[in-house]
Amino acid sequence: MSPLRLKEKLQALQCHFTWNFEIRDKVDATHILQTLTLRIAHTHNQNQPVLLAMQAYLYHLQGQYEDALQSLREAEEILQRDHPDNFPRQVLVIYGNYAWLYYHLAHYDLVELYLDKVRKICSSLSRSPYAAQITEIHAQKGWSLLAAGLRNGREATECFQMALREDKANGEFLAGLAIAAFASWTHTRKPVFWEAAKKKLGAIIREQQQNYEAKVYLARILKRADRQQAEALLEDVVQNSLDPEVLRNAAMFFQPEFIEKTISILERAISLNPNYHLLHYDLGYCYKIQLKEAKSGRGEILAAAIEAFKEAVQKDPVSVFSKLALAEMYGENTPHYQEEIYLNLMSEMPSLSKKCQQAVYLHWGDFLFYKQKSLGEAAEMYKAGFAIPDGYLERLQLKKRLEEVAGEFQQSSQTAEAKDIHDFIQQTETPRYMGRSTGGSNRAGDWRCRENV
Repeated sequence: MSPLRLKEKLQALQCHFTWNFEIRDKVDATHILQTLTLRIAHTHNQNQPVLLAMQAYLYHLQGQYEDALQSLREAEEILQRDHPDNFPRQVLVIYGNYAWLYYHLAHYDLVELYLDKVRKICSSLSRSPYAAQITEIHAQKGWSLLAAGLRNGREATECFQMALREDKANGEFLAGLAIAAFASWTHTRKPVFWEAAKKKLGAIIREQQQNYEAKVYLARILKRADRQQAEALLEDVVQNSLDPEVLRNAAMFFQPEFIEKTISILERAISLNPNYHLLHYDLGYCYKIQLKEAKSGRGEILAAAIEAFKEAVQKDPVSVFSKLALAEMYGENTPHYQEEIYLNLMSEMPSLSKKCQQAVYLHWGDFLFYKQKSLGEAAEMYKAGFAIPDGYLERLQLKKRLEEVAGEFQQSSQTAEAKDIHDFIQQTETPRYMGRSTGGSNRAGDWRCRENV
């Protein structure tokens, strides 16, 4: 069979290579791989195999094909062990990923082998030759969408709803639907999703007492409506969960009002997984908050913040936001260190995601504007960032900075330069981006370099 004909059949498969996750750059894939490792190790649901299959897809994006194949082997072994009676239906996504991986490796005989496996299973189910729209696949797609980012809540909701049509009491599917409802709320803040998430998450934790992820999400839902219940849920999470990512999310609940408690929870999470860079990033951010409010002991707090952000960079050298945070802290006492980080990031600009580029232009522009007092150079940086028609929070900040620079030009009677900036904003501004609300914040980590989780 010709490679072109193989490609046509591959595109009909239901698997991670044909589902659209909008993962287009290395930063996203790197972050999701980190969180997936934690999910696979700590998942309370019987969905490890699909997360391993997702891991294989992400390894493929990184060019790590042997790691990708190993993830699929592990997934297949788990399915054979845990789902012997339902193995053919459960393994379809795995076989689809195998076929795609071997296609990229030009092992066309193995591509045909796995396509044939898929065809035989689909035929036994009386489905189309290469695409079986069955309950198991709907659920696996739903979990994969959530693993790729909470921005996918609406689409994940549809997947779990389809899965539940044929298996209405399935606890795993119901848990997925509850988390998808929470994800939809985080990105719309619509009351209808708040009500749905509250109801569904509450039902899940009554049935699944150790579902600490669901408890953290319900606590966030109840933060303003029932603070006492929210804190009771989180106390259970903090005392009993061993999942560093769940603990990290629990810690964020108490920020910034109870910063010491946030630090304590993060330190426990770090003791469980000292290599997870976002734990160190968030710890540094806590010290940054303390630094702004401190009237004494600033030197010790600054040193702690620098150390935490250095750890974050060391654990993940491609972490752009960790580098920017470290630069900002260096700028308190050693601006030349701050400048060096910005210059290094500027040299890496072509390899960065669009949102990370915006962040770098914003921070570098701020350095030039506020510290170097170089209005012209700062304006060029802000313009370069604002010209990128992506992002939301950074783009709004870049627009604000440009207006500030224009104001400075106007005050110094440089009216032509001020007009040039206003004209640039008017010509460049894209309403569909400037009016979009993500419901999120850019503070918490590198996965937000492209996606607005």
